[in-house]
Amino acid sequence: MSSFSCSPGTLYVVSTPLGNLGDLTVRAGTVLKEADRIYAEDTRRARILLDHLGSSVALRSLHDHNERGRRAEVVEALDQGLVIAVISDAGTPAVSDPGADLVAGVAEAGGTVSPVPGPSALAAALSVAGFVASNTSVLFLGFLPVKGKARKAALGRIQSHPGVVVFYEGPHRLRKTLEEVGGEQPERPAVVARELTKLHEELVRGSVESLRAWASEDRVRGEITVVLGPMPEPEGALLEAPDLDRAIRGCLEGGLSPRDTSVAVAAVLGVKKRMVYQRLNEIIDP
Repeated sequence: MSSFSCSPGTLYVVSTPLGNLGDLTVRAGTVLKEADRIYAEDTRRARILLDHLGSSVALRSLHDHNERGRRAEVVEALDQGLVIAVISDAGTPAVSDPGADLVAGVAEAGGTVSPVPGPSALAAALSVAGFVASNTSVLFLGFLPVKGKARKAALGRIQSHPGVVVFYEGPHRLRKTLEEVGGEQPERPAVVARELTKLHEELVRGSVESLRAWASEDRVRGEITVVLGPMPEPEGALLEAPDLDRAIRGCLEGGLSPRDTSVAVAAVLGVKKRMVYQRLNEIIDP
């Protein structure tokens, strides 16, 4: 195994454990010991990790409210030849966590950025979900918007994406989110990954509807990653049928919403609502 030593004037984007400290890589440990300064999403949580490593490197905060303001000082420190590391509370910085704006600023200034890969809730959940489509078609949405047009748009993307969808959700919102997704796709296969790598790690598999019922039992706690499996292959001949297209267009032109159109056409033609909804999205956004 080759030895590793930090390069002066480099910003290291360091992945840290989701929960199990044993998942920290050797190289990540080296950076967190050799760095001149570490920027962390929560300095209190970061200090626990550094104490575990026996590192006394200076910590500074880097979160959603101050990240852009940190650009200049990090660029200046790198120009002086300092080694800088950025970490999030858990997993990989800049993946639904602070870090992307800082990296962009350093890159724009011509600085050197280097990844120190490791734990990621996204990769961990995909690896145990068991959906073959994870190899070719994954839509990652991070934390879903809580309300308004942004949430509606996110739900629309989920319901129209035929492959695997991954998103993070708070335990107190999980039931509602699964209910909204299941309104259009109750039979879509899914996995809820809870507390990955931690003592109470749990993987629950089933349809979106069955997982909604499970989440309703008020037993959900901790960090949640949801993986939705690919939608079943539609019956191609049916989706191309002129009668189906005419029915969809007629309902839309008559003022029905996409959801109401799916319900109406499915009922009249005797086909599955998800098939109608998929074809509807192809018509709206060809």
